[in-house]
Amino acid sequence: MSEAVAVAEGPAAPRAGGRGPRGPMAFVRRHPTVALGLALIAVMAALSTLAPHLGTVDPIRFSPAQRMRPPSDRFWFGTDSFGRDVYSRTMYGGRISLIIGFSVALLATTAGLAIGLVAGYLRTADAILMRLMDGLMAIPSILLAIAIIAITRASVRGVLLAITVPEIPRVVRLVRGVVLTLREQPYVEATRALGSGIPRILVRHLLPNTLAPLTVQATYICAVAILIEAALGFLGAGTPPEIPSWGNIMAEGRTNFQVGPWMILFPGTFLAVVVLAVNLVGDGLRDLLDPRFARRL
Repeated sequence: MSEAVAVAEGPAAPRAGGRGPRGPMAFVRRHPTVALGLALIAVMAALSTLAPHLGTVDPIRFSPAQRMRPPSDRFWFGTDSFGRDVYSRTMYGGRISLIIGFSVALLATTAGLAIGLVAGYLRTADAILMRLMDGLMAIPSILLAIAIIAITRASVRGVLLAITVPEIPRVVRLVRGVVLTLREQPYVEATRALGSGIPRILVRHLLPNTLAPLTVQATYICAVAILIEAALGFLGAGTPPEIPSWGNIMAEGRTNFQVGPWMILFPGTFLAVVVLAVNLVGDGLRDLLDPRFARRL
């Protein structure tokens, strides 16, 4: 009897349904895709932010005597047709690409969330707002961006506006679809019966249910915005040439690609790594926020 009591009072076995260890390393083991993507983004953001302290020079300084120099100990990424240091321009160019990518994701998701909530809950507003969104989506994003830049002018703000506007309808359609499935739920009808106003219902009961898919959509928009900014710069419709970005660096190097491929290779590699990192975060967040996937874990 005493042995049975001793066994019963022994150390408790871990529960089968426990959540397991917590902490940064546990998160990395459980969600390696998100961790890798965030690490790559952090490295790229640090390189761009600390560019003045990483052995760079003035990215717009002309030096005709040093034009078209291949990568070497003095010029790590070579020089372009104007003698400018490609390494310095690549480091500084990451600032514009990252700022535009994350700013577009924030602005587009915020505006699209507000419009989508109203359109999904109010039938009258839905008929008007969604026709406007359908009209914007009928125009290719790159053409609409070029048209907006032509109306404004080539500047960072103009590029930011030109990329944000085409992305808003995609967020609106996503949020509207979620709200349409929720507005007839019993808890929403009960809240409406208790006399809650429309703003309270939208913010208190519908908004939280849109955050998970909206977060994943924001990562997609960020990656698309970085690519569109690079495409606009490559076409000569992006940021002014005196402001280095990965897009206009590659645009200036395309005419001399055969004799100076490094002018496109290095900024293109940085661009590809950032887009890959953002997509990794998006894929990881999709799995992390999916309830069915969470139950399997």
